[in-house]
Amino acid sequence: MTGLPVRSNRTMLARLCVVAVVMFGFGFAMIPFYSKICEVTGLRDIDVADEAVNTQVDASRSVRIEFDANLNKLPWSFRPLTPILSVHPGELTQVVYEVENTSDRPMTGQAIPSYGPRRAAEYFKKLECFCFTKQSFAPHEKRRMPVVFVVDPKLPADVATITLSYTFFEVEGNRT
Repeated sequence: MTGLPVRSNRTMLARLCVVAVVMFGFGFAMIPFYSKICEVTGLRDIDVADEAVNTQVDASRSVRIEFDANLNKLPWSFRPLTPILSVHPGELTQVVYEVENTSDRPMTGQAIPSYGPRRAAEYFKKLECFCFTKQSFAPHEKRRMPVVFVVDPKLPADVATITLSYTFFEVEGNRT
C-alpha cells in the first residue's frame, strides 16, 4: 500500500479543520477590528459634517485654497466654479461645484475628499458638502452643489496653501 496510515489521515484532517475554523474566526473578527481602526483614525467619517467651534476670523493672514475635481471611470463632467480662493482662517466660506451626468442612463456617485498637504485635513472643517451623501443623477442632469467650510485658525502658519480634491466614484443606488 502506498498511502499514509489511516491514523495520519485523521490527524491531517483534524489539523485542516482547525486551520479552517481559525481562518473563519480571524475573518469574522476583522470586521469589528477594521471598524474600530476606522473610528479611531476618522477614515470613515466622510459622511459626517465637521463641528465648527465659535472662532474669530484671523484677518492678519490668508490661506490659498485650491479646488480640484476628478472622476473615476464616470461619464460625467465635474468642476469647481471657483478653482482658487483666498480665505482668512475662521471665515465661513462657500464654493460651488458643477456636476453633470453626460450619459444616457441614470447613475449614482459618491465624492471622496482628499487634502494637500495631508495634515491640513484636520484644520479644514466642512459644514455642508455634497460628499456627505450619494448623489443620483438622471441622464444628462446637471446640478450645482455647494461646499460650506471654515479653515481653523489653529492651522499651522507654515501652511499657506490647501488643496481640496474630490474624486467621484460610481456607487450602487441608481434611480430607476
